[in-house]
Amino acid sequence: MIQKNFKKILFNFIIILVIFLIDRVSKVYILKLFETGNVNDIYLTEYLNLYLIWNKGMAFGLFSFNDKIVYNLISVIIATIIVLIIIMIIKSDGFKKYSLIIILGGSLGNFFDRIYFTAVPDFIDFHINSFHWFIFNVADIFITLGVICLIYAEIFFDKGRNETSI
Repeated sequence: MIQKNFKKILFNFIIILVIFLIDRVSKVYILKLFETGNVNDIYLTEYLNLYLIWNKGMAFGLFSFNDKIVYNLISVIIATIIVLIIIMIIKSDGFKKYSLIIILGGSLGNFFDRIYFTAVPDFIDFHINSFHWFIFNVADIFITLGVICLIYAEIFFDKGRNETSI
């Protein structure tokens, strides 16, 4: 029993670590690429560029302020959310658990940058003609994927449970 639980915990930890490392490697690569200062924008396709910005706010640069108190407050809020996600992972199972694990892996990647750099490097610039989406990073992709999976789980997996409670 204990060995089975240890294997599950280890497997979950490995998933989180792999997501964190994929994010770290992508950010280190981009930072090295832009380190010279000669490159500001790399055009990959007509819809995708690499453009490095530093995000001091939350998702998609929301609540970006130069005030250190606001930055620290946002960091504390994010740390609290990460703790809540860990608690939710412990209390959940199946598809929801893995959705939360994906969110946690991405969240830890961005939180690491907040602590280490005091900002999160965003660099993926998706656009159609002159409409540019928010610039994001690999951790944001994992967070978004996890949230989409959670929404999917709420709509399709818990349908029977919600109908019986009405």
